[in-house]
Amino acid sequence: MIKIALVDDHKLFRKSLSLLINSFNGISVVFDSADGYNFLQYIEETDIDVLFLDIEMPILNGFEVCSKAKLIDPKLKIIILSQLTSKEAVHKVMEIGANGYFTKNSSPEMLEEAINNVMDKDYYFDISLSSVIREALLWNKKRTSTIETDKVSLTSREIEIVQLATREKCSKEIADSLNISTRTVEKHRKHIMEKTQSKNFIGVILYALKHNLIKLDEFKA
Repeated sequence: MIKIALVDDHKLFRKSLSLLINSFNGISVVFDSADGYNFLQYIEETDIDVLFLDIEMPILNGFEVCSKAKLIDPKLKIIILSQLTSKEAVHKVMEIGANGYFTKNSSPEMLEEAINNVMDKDYYFDISLSSVIREALLWNKKRTSTIETDKVSLTSREIEIVQLATREKCSKEIADSLNISTRTVEKHRKHIMEKTQSKNFIGVILYALKHNLIKLDEFKA
């Protein structure tokens, strides 16, 4: 069972979203709140798989909640819920360690795909944001091109895995493509994240773009 938490200060939207998610097989909403602070207290004691998180909230905004939640549970998958679709907002989502971005005017049918994608592939971005995501990635590459950072060395196999991941391949699909085990792929992914000091695979993609290990047109969104 995939355990979901919802944090959004609009009660009607939150309850409607909960009903929809609970209709999916093998997926259940186990926590919902209008207050990010309550959620942070909750995950101190309870494991959650995926958090859907609004950005604009009182007390703590979504960016603050995301950053604090990742410190408490680095394995938690976080999908930001918002109506903001600027490259700055999308880049901020990537930067704080969120695993995806889901616009509130998206099709309900996309919701189940979003959950499964972050569980299987570590990231999800609404397809309607494709052009904005590419713009945000290019903006990040240009913005950081003059900043000196230590470049780590990725093996040819690790670069292959990054390239396949950018094409929305899950670990099993990557394993099949490379004729290795899924467990080996997961070990590589973990090692890549550690080497690049990335919070999730979006961070790895940003790193790979910055250092020209992959091309922007390889990133599928």
